[in-house]
Amino acid sequence: MKKKIVSTMLCVAMISTMLAGCGGGSDNGGTAQAPAADDSAAEAPAADAAPAAGGGSVYWLNFKPESDEVLQEVAADYTAKTGVEVKVVTAASGTYSTTLLSEMDKSAPPTLFVIGNQAGVKDWKDYALDLNGTAIANELNTDAYNLYDETGKLVSIGYCYECYGIIANPDLIEKAGHSMDEIKNFEGLKTVAEDIHARAGELGFDAFSSSDMDDSSSWRFTGHMANLEYYYEQEGTAWTECPPTISGKYLDNFKNLYDLCINNSLTDPKELATGGHDAENEFKTGQAAFFVNGSWEYEAVKADVPNATMIPYYCGVAGEEKAGLNCGTENCWAINSKASAEDQQATMDFMVWCVTDPDASRKLVDTFGVMPYKSAAESTNGFLAAADKYTADGCYVMNWATNFQPNVDSYRATLVSALNQYNADQSDANWETVRTAFVDGWAAEYNAVNN
Repeated sequence: MKKKIVSTMLCVAMISTMLAGCGGGSDNGGTAQAPAADDSAAEAPAADAAPAAGGGSVYWLNFKPESDEVLQEVAADYTAKTGVEVKVVTAASGTYSTTLLSEMDKSAPPTLFVIGNQAGVKDWKDYALDLNGTAIANELNTDAYNLYDETGKLVSIGYCYECYGIIANPDLIEKAGHSMDEIKNFEGLKTVAEDIHARAGELGFDAFSSSDMDDSSSWRFTGHMANLEYYYEQEGTAWTECPPTISGKYLDNFKNLYDLCINNSLTDPKELATGGHDAENEFKTGQAAFFVNGSWEYEAVKADVPNATMIPYYCGVAGEEKAGLNCGTENCWAINSKASAEDQQATMDFMVWCVTDPDASRKLVDTFGVMPYKSAAESTNGFLAAADKYTADGCYVMNWATNFQPNVDSYRATLVSALNQYNADQSDANWETVRTAFVDGWAAEYNAVNN
């Protein structure tokens, strides 16, 4: 086993590095989107947890240090309720990979751990119980955050996620004589945004906050908004590894939304290259009705815009009325297939209790943000709650295909350069430069990394 674990060192170290939150502009690692869940197989949630037959126990290896206090409390609650021992060990920040490698090689390894992306699936699938058809899988409200191996084995399931899209201020939209109900596709968004921009002087606010291209902001467009092109290019078959080339088939849709943002904004596009504009503050202070960003912004804006919500990247794709937000995670539970049957059952029972018990799920949702389970408590993060509602309403989740960008820093730097050239002069020729950076740049960076 030690030989196998040592062979996974590089992969797991990469996973640990990617597990940081998105807030500062760095992308959280994504997960491949599996086929849609079959709700017909769902079972009613368990009302009360019972001790696992045979006296099994639970060992949860947690990689989210910020949630440790809550998890310890939840574990103690479960033990008091059922008599089943639940141990939570939390790796210090940045040490999850080494902790996992060490703990999995012990005589009593974790029964509950994280396999967070397809690279992890390849290396840890032999240590993961197949969760297809299990009690915890039947509690999911979406299959979008689950990870499968090449045989269809359900290796790990998402237990929380983040999202990004377009943050909106419904009050300003109503003040402009519109409503959120009008914004169900790109046509509706375009009508509202262009009208607000045309009357900005009269209204006292504009449509979009600034779309700066400096390092503190450009990732919102070269990373996050770029995801719409990659997501739709998958055309229903989610990438499980970085493709060597992309076609750019949906770049015109990216252009639709990008043009809308930069041309209906507080800031002239020619002034975006150097940055210096505070898009978050512009939104918080009511200077703009729309702000391109993610769920990590909720705490920053909720006091000033308490009913702020988030809408998808509407961009003119057919059927986008059923689009949801860009959601992803590397927070995925796996049950150790090498654990005893008693410990596996105890772990399964504990997981189901976590997502169905009102008090337990409330505590977990408050620390995780949202949990994609039918009976879990409602999210207190308004943007994640919006993502959950889109999913509950049958909208498709836009998975984080952007995480496959090859040689990411170099690739995005080329995109920034091309977009700045276009921002300064929105000619067809300059847009072709952007297209070249997207498409040819992808192939060039892929080759640089792989050859």
